[in-house]
Amino acid sequence: MAVIIDKDNVILVQGITGKQGSFHTAQMLAYGARVAAGVSPGKGGWEVHGVPVFDTVAEAVEKHPITSSIIFIPAPGVKDAALEAMSAGIKTLVIITEHVPLHDELDIMAYAEKLNVTVIGPNTFGIISPGQSKMGIMPNSIYTPGPVGVVARSGTLSYEIAYNLTVNGIGQSTVVGLGGDRVVGLSFTDVLEKFERDPETKVVVVVGEIGGNAEEEAALYIRQMTKPVVAFLAGRSAPPGKRMGHAGAIIERGKGTFASKVAALTAAGAKVAVLPWEVAELVKEALEG
Repeated sequence: MAVIIDKDNVILVQGITGKQGSFHTAQMLAYGARVAAGVSPGKGGWEVHGVPVFDTVAEAVEKHPITSSIIFIPAPGVKDAALEAMSAGIKTLVIITEHVPLHDELDIMAYAEKLNVTVIGPNTFGIISPGQSKMGIMPNSIYTPGPVGVVARSGTLSYEIAYNLTVNGIGQSTVVGLGGDRVVGLSFTDVLEKFERDPETKVVVVVGEIGGNAEEEAALYIRQMTKPVVAFLAGRSAPPGKRMGHAGAIIERGKGTFASKVAALTAAGAKVAVLPWEVAELVKEALEG
């Protein structure tokens, strides 16, 4: 079973006629995702890979039973695109775009909370429920259906870990990229709660990094989980105060360090891998135990 998106997910692509929107629409279609429509103002009537393009989200929703939207709009236009989608009744948003202004992110999340909309990102690789649906930029070939839920802040690390799970014969229920910005929609805890409730997810993998307190907050919830949790954290050798590739990966005043996160997760009962490829070994042990 998947969380957030499944085979019934009907997708809208905002920014479908752009280079990234067009390329990743083709990849989602190749994976079997139900991409029903795209939006690109002024280009209504076009088709991209056989997908009809509309000028507005409202027009697309009127013609198709859209459940989710993925946004490939340049950063200055993301707020308007997100609010347009939410106003049209779409309940799941995946925002791929990087460099969205902080105050725009705050406005998006406030509106999402008001309308009970699930937002993944911004600055995310997206979400995939292997064998069912995909909304994102992750490689198609490295995932396989199975019992392991994965939630990550880092895209490339999550790809490596998912690939290692797959080559070891361990499939995934859903893989979620939270996004690397200071302000994002779903948190580790939000996704962990969904995996905890999912009867077919047997083990959960948390892929974190230095900076912020998201992993420490997740540890508080992990204490009450009934399912095994395996974690990997990037930034073991980063010097104090180092900023990594994400805006959220900044160590401030002794908080958000590698050591503090490992300590919190370990105390909560999670098994913390030292190296990425060790995750599959720990997951296998958890499944067999």
